[in-house]
Amino acid sequence: MVRTPLTPEERLRGERLGALLRAARGERSMAAVAASAGISAETLRKIETGRAPTPAFFTVAALAGALGLSLDEILGHCAPEPAATPLIA
Repeated sequence: MVRTPLTPEERLRGERLGALLRAARGERSMAAVAASAGISAETLRKIETGRAPTPAFFTVAALAGALGLSLDEILGHCAPEPAATPLIA
């Protein structure tokens, strides 16, 4: 199966997600947070560094629970900026 290349917006969203998760993890170890979320530390590392910019929904939900984040917070932080729409005169 050939995977469609990611768009620049998808890569940026992945970078934002990684930065948010790193900040929320704070001083906690990657291994401890990953174990709490039920994922591998390597998976968390890939998400935090942007090497896995489109993780599965349930992975994101598990990380949100482990880090005390709501899915709304994640969406608000990671959603693309709305495109400017020209005003019709």
